[in-house]
Amino acid sequence: MDTELAGLEEKLAQLVQRLNALRAENRELRQQLATRTDENSRLAEKLAAARTRIEALLKQIPETET
Repeated sequence: MDTELAGLEEKLAQLVQRLNALRAENRELRQQLATRTDENSRLAEKLAAARTRIEALLKQIPETET
């Protein structure tokens, strides 16, 4: 009975350790996701601004008649 209990305690300790490791990994992944999401938004804004500038420049180019 004591050996069974000791085995269960060991398995439970391993399970708790794994749970804590997964929680830490999950926290880190969430932080990485937030960073990448912010970066993606920033790059999308820069792309939109570049698109607007290019469109404005294209409007300044006179059309040639053929």
